[in-house]
Amino acid sequence: MEGQPRVYVYDTTLRDGAQMAGLAFSLKDKLRILERLDDFGVDYVEGGWPGSNRKDLEFFRQARRMPLRRARLSAFGSTRRPGVAVERDANVRALLDAGTPVVTVFGKSWDLHVREALGTTLDENLAMIEETVSYLKARVEEVIFDAEHFFDGYKANPAYALETLRAAARGGADWLVLCDTNGGTLTEEVGEIVRAVRGALDLPLGIHTHNDSGLAVANAMEAVRLGARQVQGTVNGYGERCGNANLCVLIPNLQLKMGMRCVEERSLQGLTALSHFVSEVANRAHDPSQPYVGANAFAHKGGIHVSAILKNTRTYEHVDPEAVGNRRRVVVSELAGRSNLQYLARERDLRLERDDQATAKLLERVKELEYEGYQFEAAEASL
Repeated sequence: MEGQPRVYVYDTTLRDGAQMAGLAFSLKDKLRILERLDDFGVDYVEGGWPGSNRKDLEFFRQARRMPLRRARLSAFGSTRRPGVAVERDANVRALLDAGTPVVTVFGKSWDLHVREALGTTLDENLAMIEETVSYLKARVEEVIFDAEHFFDGYKANPAYALETLRAAARGGADWLVLCDTNGGTLTEEVGEIVRAVRGALDLPLGIHTHNDSGLAVANAMEAVRLGARQVQGTVNGYGERCGNANLCVLIPNLQLKMGMRCVEERSLQGLTALSHFVSEVANRAHDPSQPYVGANAFAHKGGIHVSAILKNTRTYEHVDPEAVGNRRRVVVSELAGRSNLQYLARERDLRLERDDQATAKLLERVKELEYEGYQFEAAEASL
Protein backbone atom coordinates (compact mmCIF):
# COMPACT_ATOMS: atom_id res chain seq x y z
CA MET A 1 0.00 0.00 0.00
CA GLU A 2 3.04 2.25 0.06
CA GLY A 3 2.83 5.10 -2.41
CA GLN A 4 -0.97 5.09 -2.57
CA PRO A 5 -2.74 8.41 -1.92
CA ARG A 6 -3.84 8.62 1.73
CA VAL A 7 -7.48 9.23 2.65
CA TYR A 8 -8.34 9.77 6.33
CA VAL A 9 -11.45 8.03 7.59
CA TYR A 10 -13.60 10.02 10.02
CA ASP A 11 -16.32 7.94 11.65
CA THR A 12 -19.39 9.71 13.02
CA THR A 13 -21.53 6.67 13.86
CA LEU A 14 -21.67 7.66 17.53
CA ARG A 15 -22.91 11.17 16.78
CA ASP A 16 -24.49 11.58 13.34
CA GLY A 17 -25.36 7.89 13.11
CA ALA A 18 -27.10 8.05 16.49
CA GLN A 19 -29.47 10.67 15.06
CA MET A 20 -31.17 7.95 13.01
CA ALA A 21 -34.84 7.52 13.91
CA GLY A 22 -35.31 4.39 16.00
CA LEU A 23 -31.65 4.04 16.95
CA ALA A 24 -30.38 4.68 20.48
CA PHE A 25 -26.94 3.82 21.82
CA SER A 26 -26.42 3.37 25.55
CA LEU A 27 -23.24 4.68 27.15
CA LYS A 28 -21.85 1.14 27.20
CA ASP A 29 -22.77 0.71 23.53
CA LYS A 30 -20.84 3.83 22.58
CA LEU A 31 -17.74 2.75 24.46
CA ARG A 32 -17.84 -0.72 22.85
CA ILE A 33 -18.19 0.75 19.37
CA LEU A 34 -15.35 3.21 20.02
CA GLU A 35 -13.09 0.34 21.02
CA ARG A 36 -14.04 -1.66 17.92
CA LEU A 37 -13.55 1.31 15.56
CA ASP A 38 -10.12 1.93 17.03
CA ASP A 39 -9.23 -1.73 16.56
CA PHE A 40 -10.47 -1.57 12.96
CA GLY A 41 -8.20 1.37 12.26
CA VAL A 42 -10.23 4.47 11.45
CA ASP A 43 -8.37 7.75 11.87
CA TYR A 44 -11.03 9.74 13.74
CA VAL A 45 -14.02 8.83 15.88
CA GLU A 46 -16.56 11.57 16.56
CA GLY A 47 -17.86 10.61 19.98
CA GLY A 48 -20.80 12.96 20.33
CA TRP A 49 -21.92 16.47 21.21
CA PRO A 50 -20.91 17.16 24.83
CA GLY A 51 -22.95 20.34 24.94
CA SER A 52 -26.20 18.53 24.15
CA ASN A 53 -26.71 15.79 26.74
CA ARG A 54 -25.33 14.18 29.92
CA LYS A 55 -24.66 10.82 28.26
CA ASP A 56 -22.14 12.33 25.87
CA LEU A 57 -20.45 14.22 28.71
CA GLU A 58 -20.02 10.95 30.60
CA PHE A 59 -18.91 9.17 27.43
CA PHE A 60 -16.02 11.57 26.97
CA ARG A 61 -15.08 11.30 30.64
CA GLN A 62 -14.81 7.53 30.38
CA ALA A 63 -13.31 7.52 26.87
CA ARG A 64 -10.38 9.63 28.07
CA ARG A 65 -9.25 6.62 30.09
CA MET A 66 -9.27 4.27 27.10
CA PRO A 67 -5.84 3.61 25.53
CA LEU A 68 -6.75 4.22 21.88
CA ARG A 69 -4.10 2.86 19.53
CA ARG A 70 -5.03 4.49 16.25
CA ALA A 71 -8.18 6.59 16.36
CA ARG A 72 -8.17 10.22 17.46
CA LEU A 73 -11.30 11.06 19.43
CA SER A 74 -13.23 14.17 18.48
CA ALA A 75 -15.89 16.18 20.26
CA PHE A 76 -18.50 17.87 18.09
CA GLY A 77 -20.32 21.15 18.54
CA SER A 78 -21.33 24.46 17.05
CA THR A 79 -19.68 27.83 16.81
CA ARG A 80 -20.41 30.39 19.52
CA ARG A 81 -23.88 31.85 19.58
CA PRO A 82 -24.59 35.24 17.97
CA GLY A 83 -23.70 38.11 20.27
CA VAL A 84 -22.00 35.90 22.88
CA ALA A 85 -18.28 36.14 23.60
CA VAL A 86 -16.60 32.88 22.65
CA GLU A 87 -15.01 32.43 26.06
CA ARG A 88 -18.43 32.69 27.70
CA ASP A 89 -20.28 30.33 25.37
CA ALA A 90 -21.43 27.20 27.23
CA ASN A 91 -21.21 24.96 24.15
CA VAL A 92 -17.62 25.99 23.45
CA ARG A 93 -16.69 25.34 27.10
CA ALA A 94 -18.26 21.89 26.87
CA LEU A 95 -16.13 21.10 23.82
CA LEU A 96 -12.98 21.90 25.77
CA ASP A 97 -14.20 20.06 28.87
CA ALA A 98 -14.53 16.91 26.75
CA GLY A 99 -10.72 16.76 26.81
CA THR A 100 -10.33 15.36 23.30
CA PRO A 101 -7.28 15.98 21.09
CA VAL A 102 -9.61 16.93 18.21
CA VAL A 103 -12.62 19.22 18.15
CA THR A 104 -14.98 19.39 15.19
CA VAL A 105 -16.97 22.60 15.07
CA PHE A 106 -19.70 23.31 12.56
CA GLY A 107 -20.76 26.67 11.23
CA LYS A 108 -23.31 27.96 8.77
CA SER A 109 -22.16 28.41 5.20
CA TRP A 110 -25.58 29.01 3.62
CA ASP A 111 -26.78 32.60 3.86
CA LEU A 112 -30.38 31.35 4.13
CA HIS A 113 -29.50 29.57 7.39
CA VAL A 114 -27.58 32.55 8.72
CA ARG A 115 -30.53 34.88 8.29
CA GLU A 116 -33.45 32.54 9.01
CA ALA A 117 -32.11 29.81 11.33
CA LEU A 118 -29.52 31.80 13.28
CA GLY A 119 -31.28 35.13 12.89
CA THR A 120 -28.07 37.10 12.59
CA THR A 121 -26.03 38.99 10.00
CA LEU A 122 -23.65 37.53 7.48
CA ASP A 123 -20.72 39.40 9.03
CA GLU A 124 -21.55 38.20 12.54
CA ASN A 125 -21.63 34.62 11.28
CA LEU A 126 -18.14 35.02 9.82
CA ALA A 127 -16.93 36.39 13.14
CA MET A 128 -18.54 33.48 14.97
CA ILE A 129 -16.67 31.00 12.80
CA GLU A 130 -13.26 32.66 12.95
CA GLU A 131 -13.37 33.44 16.68
CA THR A 132 -14.56 29.95 17.65
CA VAL A 133 -11.99 28.15 15.55
CA SER A 134 -9.21 30.44 16.78
CA TYR A 135 -10.22 30.02 20.43
CA LEU A 136 -10.33 26.23 20.13
CA LYS A 137 -7.14 25.96 18.10
CA ALA A 138 -5.20 27.69 20.86
CA ARG A 139 -6.36 25.01 23.30
CA VAL A 140 -6.57 21.67 21.43
CA GLU A 141 -4.28 19.84 19.04
CA GLU A 142 -6.52 19.78 15.98
CA VAL A 143 -9.63 21.66 14.86
CA ILE A 144 -11.87 20.46 12.04
CA PHE A 145 -14.37 22.90 10.57
CA ASP A 146 -17.56 21.37 9.18
CA ALA A 147 -19.09 23.83 6.73
CA GLU A 148 -22.74 22.94 7.25
CA HIS A 149 -24.99 23.07 4.16
CA PHE A 150 -21.95 24.04 2.11
CA PHE A 151 -23.16 22.79 -1.28
CA ASP A 152 -26.59 24.40 -0.96
CA GLY A 153 -24.88 27.53 0.32
CA TYR A 154 -22.45 27.60 -2.60
CA LYS A 155 -25.25 27.18 -5.15
CA ALA A 156 -27.16 30.06 -3.54
CA ASN A 157 -24.26 32.43 -2.87
CA PRO A 158 -20.83 31.10 -3.86
CA ALA A 159 -18.90 34.15 -2.72
CA TYR A 160 -20.31 33.99 0.81
CA ALA A 161 -19.92 30.22 1.11
CA LEU A 162 -16.22 30.61 0.29
CA GLU A 163 -15.94 33.43 2.83
CA THR A 164 -17.08 31.07 5.58
CA LEU A 165 -14.23 28.72 4.68
CA ARG A 166 -11.76 31.60 4.66
CA ALA A 167 -12.97 32.64 8.11
CA ALA A 168 -12.27 29.13 9.42
CA ALA A 169 -8.88 29.17 7.71
CA ARG A 170 -7.99 32.50 9.35
CA GLY A 171 -8.93 30.96 12.67
CA GLY A 172 -6.41 28.18 12.13
CA ALA A 173 -8.60 25.22 11.11
CA ASP A 174 -6.64 22.09 10.20
CA TRP A 175 -9.37 20.72 7.92
CA LEU A 176 -12.20 22.31 5.96
CA VAL A 177 -15.01 19.79 5.52
CA LEU A 178 -17.65 20.44 2.87
CA CYS A 179 -21.03 19.14 4.02
CA ASP A 180 -24.00 18.16 1.89
CA THR A 181 -26.23 18.36 4.95
CA ASN A 182 -29.56 18.03 3.13
CA GLY A 183 -28.21 15.26 0.90
CA GLY A 184 -29.73 16.73 -2.24
CA THR A 185 -26.67 17.62 -4.30
CA LEU A 186 -25.99 15.69 -7.49
CA THR A 187 -22.59 14.13 -8.09
CA GLU A 188 -21.74 16.41 -11.00
CA GLU A 189 -22.48 19.45 -8.83
CA VAL A 190 -20.27 18.08 -6.06
CA GLY A 191 -17.41 17.76 -8.54
CA GLU A 192 -17.81 21.28 -9.86
CA ILE A 193 -17.98 22.82 -6.39
CA VAL A 194 -15.06 20.85 -4.93
CA ARG A 195 -12.97 21.86 -7.92
CA ALA A 196 -13.89 25.53 -7.33
CA VAL A 197 -13.00 25.31 -3.64
CA ARG A 198 -9.64 23.72 -4.40
CA GLY A 199 -8.90 26.57 -6.76
CA ALA A 200 -9.78 29.17 -4.13
CA LEU A 201 -8.20 27.78 -0.94
CA ASP A 202 -5.10 25.82 -0.04
CA LEU A 203 -6.12 23.81 3.02
CA PRO A 204 -6.83 20.07 3.38
CA LEU A 205 -10.43 19.32 2.41
CA GLY A 206 -12.87 16.77 3.75
CA ILE A 207 -16.29 15.64 2.56
CA HIS A 208 -19.44 14.88 4.59
CA THR A 209 -22.42 13.61 2.59
CA HIS A 210 -25.96 12.53 3.41
CA ASN A 211 -27.96 10.01 1.42
CA ASP A 212 -31.28 11.74 0.80
CA SER A 213 -30.81 11.38 -2.96
CA GLY A 214 -29.13 7.98 -2.73
CA LEU A 215 -25.81 9.55 -3.73
CA ALA A 216 -23.86 9.88 -0.48
CA VAL A 217 -21.16 7.35 -1.37
CA ALA A 218 -20.91 8.50 -4.99
CA ASN A 219 -20.65 12.14 -3.91
CA ALA A 220 -17.93 11.38 -1.38
CA MET A 221 -15.98 9.41 -4.00
CA GLU A 222 -16.25 12.29 -6.44
CA ALA A 223 -14.90 14.70 -3.84
CA VAL A 224 -11.97 12.36 -3.15
CA ARG A 225 -11.30 12.04 -6.87
CA LEU A 226 -10.96 15.82 -7.00
CA GLY A 227 -8.69 16.15 -3.99
CA ALA A 228 -10.61 15.75 -0.72
CA ARG A 229 -8.49 13.71 1.69
CA GLN A 230 -10.85 13.18 4.61
CA VAL A 231 -14.13 11.24 4.29
CA GLN A 232 -16.80 11.38 6.96
CA GLY A 233 -19.42 8.67 7.25
CA THR A 234 -20.99 6.02 9.43
CA VAL A 235 -20.91 2.25 9.72
CA ASN A 236 -23.83 0.78 7.73
CA GLY A 237 -24.81 4.26 6.61
CA TYR A 238 -26.73 5.03 9.81
CA GLY A 239 -27.81 8.63 10.19
CA GLU A 240 -30.62 11.15 10.24
CA ARG A 241 -33.39 10.84 7.64
CA CYS A 242 -31.91 8.60 4.90
CA GLY A 243 -28.53 8.25 6.56
CA ASN A 244 -24.92 9.22 5.94
CA ALA A 245 -22.30 7.95 3.52
CA ASN A 246 -21.87 4.27 4.31
CA LEU A 247 -18.27 3.61 5.30
CA CYS A 248 -18.78 -0.11 4.67
CA VAL A 249 -19.22 0.78 0.99
CA LEU A 250 -17.07 3.89 0.78
CA ILE A 251 -13.88 2.42 2.27
CA PRO A 252 -13.65 -0.62 -0.05
CA ASN A 253 -14.65 1.48 -3.05
CA LEU A 254 -11.84 3.93 -2.33
CA GLN A 255 -9.28 1.27 -1.47
CA LEU A 256 -10.08 -1.56 -3.88
CA LYS A 257 -11.41 0.45 -6.82
CA MET A 258 -9.69 3.83 -6.66
CA GLY A 259 -6.30 2.83 -5.24
CA MET A 260 -6.59 5.01 -2.14
CA ARG A 261 -5.13 3.98 1.23
CA CYS A 262 -7.78 4.19 3.93
CA VAL A 263 -7.04 1.33 6.35
CA GLU A 264 -4.56 -1.52 6.56
CA GLU A 265 -5.28 -4.54 4.38
CA ARG A 266 -5.85 -6.74 7.43
CA SER A 267 -8.33 -4.17 8.74
CA LEU A 268 -10.27 -4.20 5.49
CA GLN A 269 -10.62 -7.96 5.92
CA GLY A 270 -12.46 -7.20 9.17
CA LEU A 271 -15.01 -4.89 7.53
CA THR A 272 -17.86 -7.42 7.42
CA ALA A 273 -17.34 -8.30 11.09
CA LEU A 274 -17.34 -4.59 12.01
CA SER A 275 -20.57 -4.02 10.10
CA HIS A 276 -22.31 -6.92 11.85
CA PHE A 277 -20.95 -5.88 15.25
CA VAL A 278 -22.34 -2.35 14.99
CA SER A 279 -25.74 -3.53 13.76
CA GLU A 280 -25.90 -6.00 16.65
CA VAL A 281 -25.00 -3.36 19.24
CA ALA A 282 -27.53 -1.00 17.62
CA ASN A 283 -30.15 -3.78 17.85
CA ARG A 284 -30.96 -3.44 14.17
CA ALA A 285 -31.33 -6.21 11.59
CA HIS A 286 -28.31 -6.37 9.31
CA ASP A 287 -29.17 -5.57 5.70
CA PRO A 288 -28.43 -8.76 3.72
CA SER A 289 -28.27 -6.84 0.45
CA GLN A 290 -25.75 -4.29 1.65
CA PRO A 291 -22.80 -4.11 -0.79
CA TYR A 292 -19.58 -5.82 0.28
CA VAL A 293 -20.69 -6.84 3.79
CA GLY A 294 -24.24 -8.17 3.34
CA ALA A 295 -25.04 -11.88 3.44
CA ASN A 296 -26.24 -11.62 -0.18
CA ALA A 297 -23.34 -9.54 -1.47
CA PHE A 298 -21.63 -12.66 -2.84
CA ALA A 299 -24.62 -15.03 -2.94
CA HIS A 300 -25.32 -16.88 -6.19
CA LYS A 301 -28.71 -18.38 -6.97
CA GLY A 302 -29.14 -18.67 -10.73
CA GLY A 303 -27.77 -21.87 -12.24
CA ILE A 304 -25.97 -20.08 -15.08
CA HIS A 305 -24.20 -17.83 -12.59
CA VAL A 306 -23.04 -20.72 -10.44
CA SER A 307 -21.84 -22.67 -13.46
CA ALA A 308 -19.72 -19.67 -14.42
CA ILE A 309 -18.19 -19.01 -10.98
CA LEU A 310 -17.14 -22.66 -10.74
CA LYS A 311 -14.93 -21.92 -13.72
CA ASN A 312 -13.82 -18.41 -12.74
CA THR A 313 -15.20 -16.40 -9.81
CA ARG A 314 -14.54 -13.13 -11.64
CA THR A 315 -17.45 -13.91 -13.97
CA TYR A 316 -19.98 -12.80 -11.34
CA GLU A 317 -17.94 -11.21 -8.52
CA HIS A 318 -16.45 -7.74 -8.74
CA VAL A 319 -13.99 -8.33 -5.87
CA ASP A 320 -12.78 -11.27 -3.81
CA PRO A 321 -15.24 -11.68 -0.88
CA GLU A 322 -12.34 -12.40 1.48
CA ALA A 323 -10.89 -8.94 0.81
CA VAL A 324 -13.66 -7.50 2.99
CA GLY A 325 -14.07 -10.50 5.29
CA ASN A 326 -17.19 -11.85 3.60
CA ARG A 327 -17.71 -15.23 1.92
CA ARG A 328 -19.15 -16.68 -1.24
CA ARG A 329 -22.54 -18.36 -0.86
CA VAL A 330 -24.45 -20.59 -3.26
CA VAL A 331 -28.14 -21.23 -2.66
CA VAL A 332 -30.55 -23.77 -4.09
CA SER A 333 -34.08 -23.01 -5.27
CA GLU A 334 -36.27 -23.67 -8.28
CA LEU A 335 -33.91 -21.33 -10.17
CA ALA A 336 -30.93 -23.56 -9.45
CA GLY A 337 -28.98 -25.67 -11.90
CA ARG A 338 -26.83 -28.73 -11.43
CA SER A 339 -23.85 -26.49 -10.67
CA ASN A 340 -25.56 -25.20 -7.51
CA LEU A 341 -25.83 -28.74 -6.16
CA GLN A 342 -22.30 -29.58 -7.22
CA TYR A 343 -20.92 -26.49 -5.43
CA LEU A 344 -22.75 -27.24 -2.18
CA ALA A 345 -21.67 -30.88 -2.30
CA ARG A 346 -18.02 -29.81 -2.69
CA GLU A 347 -18.32 -27.55 0.36
CA ARG A 348 -19.38 -30.59 2.40
CA ASP A 349 -16.78 -32.97 0.95
CA LEU A 350 -19.46 -34.95 -0.88
CA ARG A 351 -18.94 -36.45 -4.30
CA LEU A 352 -21.57 -35.22 -6.72
CA GLU A 353 -20.66 -34.76 -10.36
CA ARG A 354 -22.58 -32.28 -12.44
CA ASP A 355 -23.47 -34.73 -15.22
CA ASP A 356 -24.40 -37.69 -13.00
CA GLN A 357 -27.93 -39.03 -13.35
CA ALA A 358 -28.26 -38.74 -9.57
CA THR A 359 -27.60 -35.01 -9.79
CA ALA A 360 -30.30 -34.57 -12.40
CA LYS A 361 -32.79 -36.54 -10.28
CA LEU A 362 -31.94 -34.53 -7.18
CA LEU A 363 -32.41 -31.24 -9.02
CA GLU A 364 -35.73 -32.43 -10.43
CA ARG A 365 -36.90 -33.38 -6.94
CA VAL A 366 -35.88 -29.98 -5.52
CA LYS A 367 -37.87 -28.18 -8.21
CA GLU A 368 -40.92 -30.36 -7.62
CA LEU A 369 -40.86 -29.66 -3.90
CA GLU A 370 -40.34 -25.91 -4.43
CA TYR A 371 -43.38 -25.94 -6.72
CA GLU A 372 -45.35 -27.54 -3.88
CA GLY A 373 -44.30 -24.72 -1.54
CA TYR A 374 -41.11 -25.97 0.10
CA GLN A 375 -38.10 -23.64 0.21
CA PHE A 376 -34.52 -24.86 0.40
CA GLU A 377 -32.70 -21.54 0.02
CA ALA A 378 -32.35 -21.10 3.78
CA ALA A 379 -32.82 -24.76 4.72
CA GLU A 380 -29.57 -26.41 3.76
CA ALA A 381 -29.96 -29.20 6.34
CA SER A 382 -33.25 -30.20 4.71
CA LEU A 383 -31.59 -30.10 1.31
